[in-house]
Amino acid sequence: MDKSNTKDILTIGRYYKNKFGEKVYKIPISISGFTCPNIDGTVAKGGCTFCENDSFSPNNEKVKNSSFKLHPNNPSNPLLEKQLNQLQMQFENTKEILTNKFGANKFIVYFQSFTNTYAPFDTIKALYEKALSLDNVIGLNIGTRTDSITEEILDYLVELKNRKIPSKYITDKFTQDTYEIMVEYGIQSIYDETLEKINRGHDIANVKEWIKKTKDRNLLVCGHMIFGLPDETQEMMIEGVKESINMKIDSIKFHPLYVVKKTLLTKDYLDGKFVPITEELYIDTLVKSIKLLPNHISVQRVTAGISDDSLLSPTWCNNKHTQMFNIRKALKKENLNY
Repeated sequence: MDKSNTKDILTIGRYYKNKFGEKVYKIPISISGFTCPNIDGTVAKGGCTFCENDSFSPNNEKVKNSSFKLHPNNPSNPLLEKQLNQLQMQFENTKEILTNKFGANKFIVYFQSFTNTYAPFDTIKALYEKALSLDNVIGLNIGTRTDSITEEILDYLVELKNRKIPSKYITDKFTQDTYEIMVEYGIQSIYDETLEKINRGHDIANVKEWIKKTKDRNLLVCGHMIFGLPDETQEMMIEGVKESINMKIDSIKFHPLYVVKKTLLTKDYLDGKFVPITEELYIDTLVKSIKLLPNHISVQRVTAGISDDSLLSPTWCNNKHTQMFNIRKALKKENLNY
């Protein structure tokens, strides 16, 4: 590798450092009672075929057994006080770890598990306001679906985006004094036939409509893309990345599709109807996709996996360290530094 020609990929860490003048750390939060319109039967039943949500969040294990499930039309929320306490406890616990390990002192609260706008508006406001009141929090990342957002919620997020960060958190290096608000949407695929196969519950037109509405309000958008979805070729995956760029996303996450127990995908895998993506194809597709990204689009994730016995396949997804080593090696061959 010719180091003189090496290009640093705009990781989310580099993005925050460039924008705020110092390191900023995301703290993932999982709140009991949240679910998804694709699970509760509003748009579909059973969830996406690959979804066993416990595998996606380190904090989800603590809250997954809640019996009460939120819905935007709930007249009341008996869990709200418990949810606010969960938010604070998870934040404080993770903040302490990050502070002790890295000296972290600026944080983004990341509402990660399930669909974090799929609740009564008063509940959403209470949780977001609480998050922004926590020590040294300078913004929010909100994981949701494009069929679970409303004009009212987007307008509220604009209000939050325009609020001033408390002056006590502002250093001389800061170049922004208002909150960082980013909405994370699962795009996954741009093909309706794929979205139907994975039981997504909405089409690509819905994705495009609500990303546009979000961007029209000058809110930041992160798009999630999955490589290895049923019957998708590499050309289709890369076309999905190109179309996501055309939607004017600001950030992107890449995930391989892996099979875990207790999912609808399990049966297709065991019956030989679904073959997971190979590590070689995944990395090649990832490298080609990253090379397409404009300089302003940050990369928040380049792979995913799970290291316990719930993983059925592919086995290469069970060791994050090895995955990252192989991905970095492939990127270096293209003079890219992750």
